[in-house]
Amino acid sequence: MGDTEAVDGSTARPPYYRENLALIHHEGFGFHADACAPGILELLAPVRERRGLVVEVGCGSGQLTRHLVEAGHRVIATDASEAMLELARRHAPGAEDFRLLRLPDDAVPSADAIVSVGHVLSYLDDEASVDLALVALAGALRPGGVLTIDLCDLAWGIARQHAPPQVWRGDRWVLVTEFSVPSPNRFVRMMTTFVRNPDGSWRRDDERHDNVLVDTSRLPTLLGEHGVEASVAPSFGTETLPAGLVTVIGRRRR
Repeated sequence: MGDTEAVDGSTARPPYYRENLALIHHEGFGFHADACAPGILELLAPVRERRGLVVEVGCGSGQLTRHLVEAGHRVIATDASEAMLELARRHAPGAEDFRLLRLPDDAVPSADAIVSVGHVLSYLDDEASVDLALVALAGALRPGGVLTIDLCDLAWGIARQHAPPQVWRGDRWVLVTEFSVPSPNRFVRMMTTFVRNPDGSWRRDDERHDNVLVDTSRLPTLLGEHGVEASVAPSFGTETLPAGLVTVIGRRRR
């Protein structure tokens, strides 16, 4: 699927995670949030103790949101996908608010912690946009606030350079994905989805997801310039992440 033409004549990428893929991601891929939740909750324990506010960036269908709420956190859940937010409202109703947030342009709510799983910033247009988004997250953190996100390193593309197409199936859906690495800092997934309608027929949709890959070793310096002492790690806790997916964990100086 190619770009669409905006009102001003420019091209704009179609929105990610439309109805079909949002449903498939919710039903078939919640295991990543489940695996990351224990480590994230441990990192956020001091925030919970002082009843601080957690802003989740890219909440998806609310898989991690639910863990945060059930652990006693106050949460504002945000996403760039309307379809995902609709699922999150149903799946994690205990959050304080659900908001449409599209980085790097939209303002990030002030928070005592900012969390994100599913390499959300990797969906931005380019490396400059990733940097702008990280600076925005750092700026939204209150003194002593915690940053904990995952992000695709350059190693993500190296590990999948020759990956064959994959097929996933659920009770009422099928997902077919083809991969490509058109450049060292670009990873592309071409996805065809089929979801069964109530009458037994199937609806099809196609999505192209472009992920920008970055040299994550430079991010602690970038964040340090904006008041957040951070490090790059292989996990949030004891979980094992896919090859090339790393965590960025930091704290804003008081």
